[in-house]
Amino acid sequence: RSLSHHLHLTSLLGVFFGVHFFNMPTALHKSRKKRGHVSMGHGRVGKHRKHPGGRGNAGGQHHHRTLFDKYHPGYFGKVGMRQFHQLNNRSFTPTVNLDKLFNVAGEGVYEAAKGAASGKAPVIDLVSKGYFKLLGNGQINVPVIVKAKYFSRLAEQKIVAAGGACLLSC
Repeated sequence: RSLSHHLHLTSLLGVFFGVHFFNMPTALHKSRKKRGHVSMGHGRVGKHRKHPGGRGNAGGQHHHRTLFDKYHPGYFGKVGMRQFHQLNNRSFTPTVNLDKLFNVAGEGVYEAAKGAASGKAPVIDLVSKGYFKLLGNGQINVPVIVKAKYFSRLAEQKIVAAGGACLLSC
């Protein structure tokens, strides 16, 4: 590591622990390179003043409006209605489609359903697998008993048509 890196770390330690070992040598300051260049790269006329446009996001709706509108559209304002006591778990309904049913159920369930005797079918409890609602995208051709909180109409039709059943659980 370079000397400047080491000195930088020691100065940081001084900031955190309130102990100053020594000041950074002048030779390592960036301004050493600019000696003899009167305005140090900041121009004679406009001068380098402290915070001419304000600090941070100041002026986002005033003198920096074009920047905010161009690069951060929608930064200001509100959208929609407020809901005062929002209980997200009331609308929490993770869904799964029929075509992923046996992926969720685990290994061996499809084979068990295929080779099951009539009147017997494996039970797939979706709630225990983390899904509350079964949707109807995909095909099913083996009888299974599915437990879930909600079923779409199409999912229920397809499961019953395949010889299975839908059980509502809570």
